[in-house]
Amino acid sequence: MKKKSIFDGTLTIQKDNWLEVFSACLGRVMANQIACGELVIKDKDWNVDFAEGVISFGEDKYPVQFIGNESESTGTWLWGWENVNNFQKNVIELAEETKSLGASIGLKELTTAEIEISETLNGHTFAIVACGLSDKHICYYRGPHQNGAILVAFSDIDLKVFSEIDAEKFISVVMDSIQNFEVNHKIFIESFLYQNNILFAWKENCIIAHFKEDLNIEFEELDNNNLRILNIETVLKS
Repeated sequence: MKKKSIFDGTLTIQKDNWLEVFSACLGRVMANQIACGELVIKDKDWNVDFAEGVISFGEDKYPVQFIGNESESTGTWLWGWENVNNFQKNVIELAEETKSLGASIGLKELTTAEIEISETLNGHTFAIVACGLSDKHICYYRGPHQNGAILVAFSDIDLKVFSEIDAEKFISVVMDSIQNFEVNHKIFIESFLYQNNILFAWKENCIIAHFKEDLNIEFEELDNNNLRILNIETVLKS
């Protein structure tokens, strides 16, 4: 199962624009996170052993990567590639790959070691982009601690987590995402459909997405020429 990149050329994304890159990563990563919670994490206790290079959920262990850390005392995010903890290189490979890609596309949020935490820039959003840009099938976990939280990615997960989702789940992820994150709605929907292997077409201000049943996603145009989702509904095929 090959992972589709948001930069494959099918989508028009301004690579040095944080909101556009984040919006393109969000849908597929959130679908993966939900499936991972249901199939892998469940209600199991978690533990990270960076010396061994694993994260455990109950008795199950997975190779782990340190993405970065949120600090409550400073109100900042620190990327794992800064490596103030002197972790082994194999534990920060994802963070370093994310920085390298950020440098190649001119996205300063991925190449600035310490960043003030906000609604748009925080552990969750950085982890979403790190996982979304990676060519590997990975999920992330936010582990709270006394002074903040660590964000880690883990691999060797049941590939069912990354399966295509149906229209009902697609709608659920879309509605949850636009309620909880600032996104470019057009890029978010187009990228999510593309990465979910769903063919779609524009008809005026509406996307028609061809799941088992068609899904109509209607947009309204805002004053700044951006589009916002107005309505989303399934249409039974005749």
